[in-house]
Amino acid sequence: MQAAGRFVKGHWQLLCLTLAIAALWQTQALLPLRILTVFLHELSHAAATLLTGGEVVSLTIDPREGGMVVSRGGSRFLGLTAGYTGSLLIGAALFVIALRTDWDRKVLALFGALTLAVAAFYIRDLFALGFTLAAGALMLAASRYLSLNINDMILRVIGISSMIYAPLDIWDDTIARSHLRSDARMMAEEFGGATMLWGGIWLAVSLGVIWLTLRHGLGRTSNIPLRSPIRFLR
Repeated sequence: MQAAGRFVKGHWQLLCLTLAIAALWQTQALLPLRILTVFLHELSHAAATLLTGGEVVSLTIDPREGGMVVSRGGSRFLGLTAGYTGSLLIGAALFVIALRTDWDRKVLALFGALTLAVAAFYIRDLFALGFTLAAGALMLAASRYLSLNINDMILRVIGISSMIYAPLDIWDDTIARSHLRSDARMMAEEFGGATMLWGGIWLAVSLGVIWLTLRHGLGRTSNIPLRSPIRFLR
């Protein structure tokens, strides 16, 4: 009981934030956040393609929470694998950075600049272009004008959302509805095995990453300390 009490005391902010995101996940209030996690998914596909010598032709996301990357060359295996696992690793990294460092402003500014660069080089359709330009600009503005505590909270929200999204979406797209044209379905067609097999592997990996992130990232406390007064946009 004492250990549980200490855990709640040291992590009550994080517990409340996680419960709030989970409770509101399917509501319209969190639609922009869900679309941002889809962007991270597609960004991970694109990054894997570029890092393995391929070319990204275009990247798109849509208001129905879908997305697609059109590419040439690169490792098809790593490119398909990177969607769920890459977005999860990005989310986990942002989460740990928020909890364990004071790099929040710099990281959010870098994230915003990267989002704007992707918009400029790879996005052509109107909705995706508008969303990524707005998201990138808001991240840069937040990093410049809002307090370190608020930047910390923004990174936590994005990180937790990505960690919630990955296993839920893997389950829904590759196991519960294995007939869908998902990344796992394409892996099965191109490399053998079954859609549910690849989905199961990715699900196990995602749960393992989340466990390791929480195990080694939380520390004794995850509550945000009072560092500086809040400054709002003028």
